[in-house]
Amino acid sequence: MDKKFSVVIAGGGSTYTPEIILMLLDNLNRLPLRKIKLYDNDEERQNKVAKACEILIKEKDPSIEYVATTDPEEAYTDVDFCLAHIRVGKLKMRELDEKIPLKHGCVGQETCGPGGIAYGMRSIAGVLENIDYMEKYSPNCWMLNYSNPASIVAEATRILRPNSRIINICDMPIGMEHSIAKIAGIPSRKDMDIRYYGLNHFGWYTSIKDKQGNELLPKLVEHIKEYGFINGEEGMKTAKKDSWFETNLFTREIVKTDPTTIPSSYLKYYLFPDYVVSHSNKEYTRANEVIDGREKEVFSACAEIEKNGNSEGSPLQVGIHAEFIVDLATALAYNTHERMLLIVENKGAIENIPYDAMVEIPCIVGKDGYEPLSVGKIPTFQKGLIEQQLAVEKLVVEAWIEHSYQKLWQALTLSKTVPSATVAKELLDDLMEANKEYWPELK
Repeated sequence: MDKKFSVVIAGGGSTYTPEIILMLLDNLNRLPLRKIKLYDNDEERQNKVAKACEILIKEKDPSIEYVATTDPEEAYTDVDFCLAHIRVGKLKMRELDEKIPLKHGCVGQETCGPGGIAYGMRSIAGVLENIDYMEKYSPNCWMLNYSNPASIVAEATRILRPNSRIINICDMPIGMEHSIAKIAGIPSRKDMDIRYYGLNHFGWYTSIKDKQGNELLPKLVEHIKEYGFINGEEGMKTAKKDSWFETNLFTREIVKTDPTTIPSSYLKYYLFPDYVVSHSNKEYTRANEVIDGREKEVFSACAEIEKNGNSEGSPLQVGIHAEFIVDLATALAYNTHERMLLIVENKGAIENIPYDAMVEIPCIVGKDGYEPLSVGKIPTFQKGLIEQQLAVEKLVVEAWIEHSYQKLWQALTLSKTVPSATVAKELLDDLMEANKEYWPELK
C-alpha cells in the first residue's frame, strides 16, 4: 500500500486556504492524503472557510480525515507536511503597513520597504511559534513556509531555528513564469529551464530555455520592453485593468535598467519609488482592494457552499499560486529531484555576496531536502542592490532579537524606498505606535 500523507495548513482562515485544498485534492494521484487539518488562532475567521473546505474534501475523497482546530497539539500531531501561510495582524495591519509609509511620502507595500519591515517584525514570532509546535508534536514533519515577508522570515529562522525542517518558498516567481511561458508560446512553465538569482521579491532571470535548449531570453526582453508582462496587443485590450495590470505593464521600465535579464516586477518599488508613491492612492491601497474584493468573494463563496451542502456551481477554483506547494511536497516525499526556486542560505552559490545571505535560487529537491545550484559571480549593479537590501533584512532580524530601536532605525534608513534617516525615524515612531501589540518592545 502506498503511503498516504497528513497535512496541516497553518493560517487556516486565509482566503487562499480553499484554493490550496482544491489544489491538494486535484493532485491526490501525485500526493495521496489521509488527513487534512486547518489550524488558526482566530477561530471566527477560520470558521468562515472551514465548513466549505470540509464539503470540498468529502465530495472528492470521503476517506480523507478532516479537522479544523485552534489547538496546536491537535493540529500538529501526526503530520508529514505543514503548509504555513500565516498573517500576523491580518489585513487590518496590512492596511497600516501600506498607509503609514505613504503618509510619509514612501512606498506603501506589504512586503517591500517600511511596510515589509513592519510586517516582518510581526511575523517572526508567529513563524517561530509554529516551528516549535511542529518540532514538539511531529519532529519529522517538513514546514513549507510561504508566510510573508519571506526573506525576513527566512533570515530569522536561519539564525533562531538553524536545524528546523523548514523550507521557505514564494509563489511570486511561479506567477512570473506563467506569464513568461504564455508570452513565449510555451504550453507550461514546466517546459522551461530557468536560471534566476536574488533575494525574495528582489531577483533577476538570466536564462530561459525551452526543452530543446534554445535560449529565449533576448526575445522575451524585447517583448517586455514593449508590453511588460502583458501578452501583446491582444492582452493589452483584454486584460483586467487592475493594479496587477499596472504592475505587469511597468516591467517595461524596470527591464531597461539591465536588458540582459528579466527583472522581478517587485523591483519597481526599489528602483522607481518616486513613481510608485506618486501613482498610489493614500486612502485606498491594495489591502482595501483585497478586503473589498478577494476576501468578500471567497468568504461568500464558502458561505454559499456551507448553505447548499455542496460545491455545485461554486466560483472557487484551484489557485495557480498554490501549485508549487504540491510540487515541493511531492519532491520531498518521492525524491523526484525536481528543480525549484527556494529561499536558502547562499553558502557560496552566488560567489561574490555574503555566505550567510538567504538567497532565492534554483535548487534540486529530494527526500533529504534541497541542494542549491551554483550561480557564480553576479554583476556589480545587482550585487550592490542585493547587499544593500540584505543589510536591511539582517538589521530587522537583529532589531527583533535585541529589541533594538537603533537597529530598526538603521534598517529603515538603509532601505532604497526611504529617502533619509530623518524620514526613517519619523516612520519608525509611527509604525512602532501602530504595532505595539505585535512587536517586541524596542529600546
